[in-house]
Amino acid sequence: MHKVKPELRVVFTLLMLFFAGFLFLPLLVLLIRSLETGEGFSFANYAAVWEGRDLIEAVSNSVKVSAAAAVIATVLGFVLAYSIHCTRIFRPVKGVLKTAVLVPMLLPTITYGFAIMYSLGNQGLITKLIGRNLFEIYGFNGLLTGYVIYTLPPAFLLIHNAFGYIDKKFIIVSKLMGDGTARSFFHAVLRPLAGALGGAFVLAFILSFTDFGIPASVGGTYPVIAAQLYQVMLGSIPDFNQGAVIAVVMLVPAAFGIWLLRYLDKFNFHYDKISAIELPKHRVRDTGLGVLSSVIVTGMLSVFAVMFAAPFMNGFPYDTAFTLKHVNGVFASGDLTGVYKNSLWVALLTSLLGTLAAYGAALLNVRTKLKAKGATDVVSMITNTVPGMVLGIAYLLLFNGSSLKGTFAILVLCNIVHLFTTPYLMAKNALSKMNPSWETTGELLGDSWFKTVYRVVLPNSASAIIEMFAYYFVNSMVTISGIIFLVSAQTSVVASKIKELQHFAKFNEIFVLSLLIFFTNLLIKAACDWMQRRRAVR
Repeated sequence: MHKVKPELRVVFTLLMLFFAGFLFLPLLVLLIRSLETGEGFSFANYAAVWEGRDLIEAVSNSVKVSAAAAVIATVLGFVLAYSIHCTRIFRPVKGVLKTAVLVPMLLPTITYGFAIMYSLGNQGLITKLIGRNLFEIYGFNGLLTGYVIYTLPPAFLLIHNAFGYIDKKFIIVSKLMGDGTARSFFHAVLRPLAGALGGAFVLAFILSFTDFGIPASVGGTYPVIAAQLYQVMLGSIPDFNQGAVIAVVMLVPAAFGIWLLRYLDKFNFHYDKISAIELPKHRVRDTGLGVLSSVIVTGMLSVFAVMFAAPFMNGFPYDTAFTLKHVNGVFASGDLTGVYKNSLWVALLTSLLGTLAAYGAALLNVRTKLKAKGATDVVSMITNTVPGMVLGIAYLLLFNGSSLKGTFAILVLCNIVHLFTTPYLMAKNALSKMNPSWETTGELLGDSWFKTVYRVVLPNSASAIIEMFAYYFVNSMVTISGIIFLVSAQTSVVASKIKELQHFAKFNEIFVLSLLIFFTNLLIKAACDWMQRRRAVR
């Protein structure tokens, strides 16, 4: 590789200054604000918050429902991943399952709650089809349902990717050695996946614990910590110090998650070589898991079916006559189309600048000899564990009196930092697999490091860049937790507008805006996948 050039140090320094100003400094201000009192600095704010029963109850409720959702999502994600990798289900069915389980990721979480209301409520679509209420949707049950739907796709993805590194040959060998079904399953499947299963649980727990969208719609009178933070910060009398305390409390599960993942690391191992082998057919196993997986995915997606029907009816569920008045009303409203354009604008800027930042950080980490390059790994670990609401609160406290307040810039910056980890790891993974001597060869041919990156490294990592762009775009369109405290009347986006429309019970408009987000994200994903396939063919 190249010797470290001064310009690389400048780029690295600028990148670290960016994260110092928009990650570490906001979190430091948040911590200081939580300790700030009229008499100086102390733990009085923490004591005052914990003296009341409200926060204790909210934290307890959040832990219970998040833990339950994480267990269920991890189990269901494992069933789906096992069905795809370790059965002989008809291959096109596997493809449908793998794609369909990711559909909820194209929608904002606040929409999940309204879909649950219109599907499983007293007059819901599923309730009418079944003929009775399955359960009370407000409170614990509604939150649990929403959290499982929300966290199942990412939990599945993590386990699904880990299954790609499991050698199925050892399952067959275990059977031949006389191991029973349970013993073989434990040692050849569960044991190698311990780290991934633990990671899926931690991920699902943290996502549920810190989500605001689902409690905003079906939380009812069941208090959780995310809703508590929203009420403290945007209630009739905002209390920034108390809000800072609650935000710091929300970081505790993240710290626990890091410890658990580090502990589970010792269970990870790798095979020297993974054999391309398929398990033999087993009619009972294949049929049973095929039916079970189809039921899981169908049950999850059925909750969203009403979203594609209600906006096209006069007044669901009482007047089901077809109409386009709700759709036309949204497109005729300059206010509603304006927030959609704002969402597109924020998502596009976030995707372009976020991909540049994540790719640049990964490039400096993998393809240079910078001594401090490991700092980018530290940044990625922190951004992975800081909840969106906490980062949003930190930005609000730091930039409250600055020119950034109420601008698109602060929304874009928050999204770039909040969503940084996954695109960074995508780029790092792709760049680390490339020939490490390309830069040296380029130098011998008289090319600068930047020219070699542009002419050789960049084209060979284009697939990863496309994937990074799609990730940033889709998640910027659906996120609400990170930006709920930062939007203004001029910079309102669809996800925050849905929260506003909830107060006026304009659910048809909510579903139309949700469909706009869904089809926009679907179009972007399809376009990126098409570009990936074209590159693969070439």
